[in-house]
Amino acid sequence: MKKRILAYLEYIDNLLLEEDRDWQEEIDKHLIQIGFFAHERLVHLIVMFLFALGTILTILYFHFCGDLIILALVVALMVLLVPYIMHYYLLENSVQKMYVQYDRMRGKIKEDFMMKE
Repeated sequence: MKKRILAYLEYIDNLLLEEDRDWQEEIDKHLIQIGFFAHERLVHLIVMFLFALGTILTILYFHFCGDLIILALVVALMVLLVPYIMHYYLLENSVQKMYVQYDRMRGKIKEDFMMKE
């Protein structure tokens, strides 16, 4: 997913350098991609939240019970949680950048609302 989203962002950035395009068609296609990536972002948010909740519950269990085998589970969950948070961070920032790209595309058609990057 990381390679796909970064490649798509680069594709749109290069597209925005052009002037001679059917921008309405490009906007329509871009909105579909935003929808795909926003859905992916939502799914990852829900899974990450549940994973983090499970990690916290496991830490609390270890704190109160002190089983050393649970410590191994806590470490494993923490090792997995960090990359998962990093991936969600990429998804969140990329979708927000797509919103800016959308504004720039709309600006190619006519004067419209535009956020600074």
